[in-house]
Amino acid sequence: MPVQFLGIAATNDGSETTPRSGPAFDKEYTLRLAAAHEEHGWDRVLFAYGSGSPDPAPAAAYIASRLDRLGILLAHRPNVSFPTFAAKTFATLDRISEGRLTVHFITGGNDHEQRREGDTLTKDQRYARTREYIEIVKKIWTTRKPFDHEGEHYRFHDFVSDVFPVQQPRPDVSFGGSSPAAYAAGGAEADIYCLWGEPLARTAQQIEAVKTAAKVAGRLHPPRIQVAFRPIIAPTEQAAWEKAHRTVGAIKERRAKGKPLGRRRYTAEPENAGSQRLLAIAEAGERYDRALWTPTAAATGGAGNSNALVGTPETVAQALLDYYDLGVDILSARGYDLLQDAVDFGRYVIPLVREKVAERDAARTPRGTHNLAVVGG
Repeated sequence: MPVQFLGIAATNDGSETTPRSGPAFDKEYTLRLAAAHEEHGWDRVLFAYGSGSPDPAPAAAYIASRLDRLGILLAHRPNVSFPTFAAKTFATLDRISEGRLTVHFITGGNDHEQRREGDTLTKDQRYARTREYIEIVKKIWTTRKPFDHEGEHYRFHDFVSDVFPVQQPRPDVSFGGSSPAAYAAGGAEADIYCLWGEPLARTAQQIEAVKTAAKVAGRLHPPRIQVAFRPIIAPTEQAAWEKAHRTVGAIKERRAKGKPLGRRRYTAEPENAGSQRLLAIAEAGERYDRALWTPTAAATGGAGNSNALVGTPETVAQALLDYYDLGVDILSARGYDLLQDAVDFGRYVIPLVREKVAERDAARTPRGTHNLAVVGG
């Protein structure tokens, strides 16, 4: 199966190790970072969502109107807009990008972060709302006649959109989470299920949980699987590990001074299952499998995508292939120097992974099938 690579579409140059040098929305940097991804073999970039961060939808439209090939993964929280409005926004953006949109629905794993924008539902209630929200958005994208909706969280009457996506029947829906409620919602509704990088054995367990949830929901095919990492690469193993320890030192220094680590602000112990899993893995050990390293996750308090893959480009590529062999076909990666790391990963890691995936695909192709197109011609 083909492999895809997802990067980050940050709107400024700040990260967990470095304060941003300009405004929260730096127009020139946003374009420069996205263009670097397009020029170096990435398939799409994530426009993330934070309660106080720049709105990702217009930022994504800005990039889509200036780049020709790069795909867009737009993060969206259901609590911030009604689904009828959101569905039109997404369809318009798919038009602007000429069919390059995927939408990532965020349920929200932190009560404090959700309440910053007026969301007071419990986590399980939020998952139920997200599931209903996705169902509505899909129907709006694919329905040409007015319809009513009477649900637990949303009610409206006689609605039909006048703008539809380029992609038919609709854009893909992306979803993430590591709790039973998340598996149930995402297993039922997602085209792509997103996981944070964990040891191979635990990732395999999560993939099975997603497949089981999809089967329970009556689906014939489960979602595709995406896994996210923080690559730390260098020309030699020694240099990579020295870079990794410098990275953790910088994170710890900023956190000790009470500085925000990128767009993330900390309250107490993490409430979401994904971050709790990352911290438990870090407590149990620093190194797993071929190259997985957990001190970056521990230093950030298990914040989001935070486990690293450390080594030479060859080592990191082989580690990513281990996940591909589990059934992961979308690999998400984001460095700490956002621009330079995107360039280096695109130059030195992506080609290696694509080459080995092509070899695997060729080995699985039945002998002689390449001649079928000309038989009887």
